[in-house]
Amino acid sequence: MRPDAIVSLRQVNRIGNRRVSSVDTLLPNTDTVNQTTFTPNASDATAITVATGSRFRAGDQVRPDGSREIMFVTQVSGNTLTVVRRYGGTATSSLTNGQRLLILGNAALEGDDRPATQFTNRVRRRNFTQIFTSSVEVSGSMRAARVHGVADEVDFQKQERMREMLRDLENCVINGVAPAATQQGSPTVRRTMNGIIPQLTTNNFVIGQGPIPAGGGGGTVLSEGAINAALRQIWEQSAGTIDVIVCGGAQKRRVNEFAQFNRNLDGDDTRIINRISVYESDFGVQRILLSRWMPSDTVLLLDSSRLQVMPLSGRSFHYKPLAATGDSETGMVLGEYTLELRNENAHGLIRGLSTT
Repeated sequence: MRPDAIVSLRQVNRIGNRRVSSVDTLLPNTDTVNQTTFTPNASDATAITVATGSRFRAGDQVRPDGSREIMFVTQVSGNTLTVVRRYGGTATSSLTNGQRLLILGNAALEGDDRPATQFTNRVRRRNFTQIFTSSVEVSGSMRAARVHGVADEVDFQKQERMREMLRDLENCVINGVAPAATQQGSPTVRRTMNGIIPQLTTNNFVIGQGPIPAGGGGGTVLSEGAINAALRQIWEQSAGTIDVIVCGGAQKRRVNEFAQFNRNLDGDDTRIINRISVYESDFGVQRILLSRWMPSDTVLLLDSSRLQVMPLSGRSFHYKPLAATGDSETGMVLGEYTLELRNENAHGLIRGLSTT
């Protein structure tokens, strides 16, 4: 999905055991210079070759990244733009190959005909459901016996199995992977859903690489700088807002250390609270969630409005009694669930973190 993708039409339906979403993307408002030699020079050239000329129209105001200069597009021919440099008396800049160009907006002529139609095709995203089951069997003697704290042994076993399956569902939502082939399942292929981590490819950051700075001492320790750098990258290229940070025990301790040098203790306070539950950054307010099932070297940055765990219609967790074949009551607890993750590029993760 492109960086400027948003869900402008949430058309979600179920087809068999699949969860299918129709997703629209906005027309891009950025591109890059694709030119190594400029005539007469990079500061005065008025014929600029870009990577994707179809993103531009005559009348666009364009600002090169890192510059205050505004260029005004007067003609588009293939991937070549004819521009007015230093439009409106703005400052001079020197273009470079690969430089990002930001389209501010288009200025139409009064009474002009409509422009050529531009649009994007919808992209279908899907995930498959996964069936979770667990069996229950209680003998007649066990059910008749009076066990301290247990009113009904069958109900007790159902509750225990339900708790186990909720645990497994959370684990699969984070880490689950769908098979490479026959994802819809078959009599010989079990159907599994893709979790959050396997689906995040756009904002898959590594500590100490690219825009993510290294931790303390140049190592791979999670730092506040790394969190903010990742939040900024996601914010700059998506319409989402990260509001949840999910981490395991080791990384939660690192998050708590963000405030270790800014903590004041009253002389009469007999408690020391070393916990950060909410982190407020320049790019939003994030709740810190602790999960046992997170990989110890990874932190998830999520937009919760674009995540949903849901059952197939009529297949939420429930108990199904089965025919008895002897002196016991048997049944099974089952449910069929999937993860709906919209706008993959509105989420992110940082991996390769130190766990010590």
